[in-house]
This record gives sequence, C-alpha cells and structure tokens, in this order.
Amino acid sequence: MIYILCSVGLNSLLFVILKWFNHFNINTLQALVVNYLTAACIGFLFSYETFEIAELPNKTWYWGSFFMGFLFISVFYLTALASQRNGLSATSVASKMSVVIPITLGVIIYKESLGGYKIIGIILALAAVYFTSKKEEGKINQNKEWLLPALVFLGAGTIDASLKIMQNHHVTIEEIAVFSSHTFFMAFVAGSCLIGYQLVKNNKAIKIRNCMAGVLLGIPNYFSLYFMIRMLNHPTWESSTIFTIHNVAIVILTTLLGIILFKEKINLRNSIGILIAIIAIVLVTF
Repeated sequence: MIYILCSVGLNSLLFVILKWFNHFNINTLQALVVNYLTAACIGFLFSYETFEIAELPNKTWYWGSFFMGFLFISVFYLTALASQRNGLSATSVASKMSVVIPITLGVIIYKESLGGYKIIGIILALAAVYFTSKKEEGKINQNKEWLLPALVFLGAGTIDASLKIMQNHHVTIEEIAVFSSHTFFMAFVAGSCLIGYQLVKNNKAIKIRNCMAGVLLGIPNYFSLYFMIRMLNHPTWESSTIFTIHNVAIVILTTLLGIILFKEKINLRNSIGILIAIIAIVLVTF
C-alpha cells in the first residue's frame, strides 16, 4: 500500500508542476527534456545493480524501454498542454481513466477476471473523459476541447499497458532503477532532437529557468515511475485492481489541488464527469 500512496502523491505533484509551467512562462519542451535527463541521472545513482552500458542492448527489456522513452516525452508534452488548456481535473481524468487500456490487456493476455461491473465501469470511464474535458461555453466540434484529453487518454493507457508487460516479463526488482533510467534517457534523447530542430529553425535559446524547472520536475517524475513498477509487483492483486485504486486516488487528489491551488472552476458538466469517473473506477475495482 505504501507504494500506491507514494505513486499517487508523486503523480499528482507532476500535474501541479506542469500547471505551474504555464503560470511562470516556462518553455514546456525544454523543461521536459531536462526533466528526463535529471530522472535518468537519479535512477543511475540509485541503482543497486552494477552494469556495463555496452551490455544494456542485450537486456530483454532494452527495445521496450527504447520505445517507451519516445512515448514518454510525447505523452508528457500532451499532458502539459492539456493541463494548461483544459485544467487539472480534465487532464487527470483523461490520463487516469486510461486504466481501461491496461485492464483490457490484463483480461486478454493474463486472463484476469472481467464481470459486468468492469464492463459498465469501462463504458462510464470513456464518458467521464468527455464530460470533464467539455467546458460550458463554446462548441466542442469548433474548439476541439476533446482532442488533447483524448490523446492523453490513449497515450497514458499505452504507457500503463507497456509497463505491465515489461514488469511482468522482463524487468526484475533489482533492475527497476536501471530500466527506469534508460527509459528516461531515451526520452531525453528524443526531446533533445526536437530542441535541436527548434534551435536551428526558430533560433529558440535554452534558458536557465527552463532547465531549473526541468530539474524540479525530474525528481518526482523518476520516483513516480519507480513506485509504480514496485506497485505492480504486488503478488496477489490483479493489475486491474491496483490500477483502479491508484488512478481514482490521483483523479480525486488532482481535482482538489486544482481547486485549492489554482482556483479552477468546476461546472456542472465537469462535476458530473468527475462523479462518473469515481463510480466507474469503483465498479472496475469490484
């Protein structure tokens, strides 16, 4: 349970820091790239296992980690944009209701249980993403308010499902730190290529404050992944149960933080969406 609590707190903190980026005019991409370098360095420092860099390509998790690194920075960038444009509650729901993706994976591949409650919960989860991302004013087809939360939903779900596969088949407890660090480093490499392109094309200079913001984000980002993998190592709970407890706690906590710290307004439609999200995740758990 301690790993779930740590992961919930750290993941909620990530949403808050991403929201602050907009308030302090931080270049999100530059901060994210430094964040991943910071997280990679922390992981290598905390690694209990000695390893040779040249031997990493021989690890069974290497190419999965390579792919996830590129996926990480893409989804994280979308999450930052969504939290700034759609608010913390909408973004956290879109991200954490993506639990339906790893649940589906668990049912198909790992033969985990799927009853009527889970099916209803999955349908309600999809509805919750729409309701929490839709504002009262404007037409959704015109301003595309649904697009960023929908992309976050798909991306976050793919990451969770990939983590479950890696944890289940390839990454031992002793290798969690190295695996996490390598994944973050791949995200750093992908982001560096994008920044290099921006420097050449748009002459965008790298600023110290963006780097400092990246360091601030990188510390909780590393440990959020570390505790999530430890959480998935629970010997008796099904992944659907773990993911649902974990994700509904993040939805509730980030919504409260959005209201308290950023005075976010929750309209009736958003409130209904959050309520549906809670009901959905409870149903999936049972």
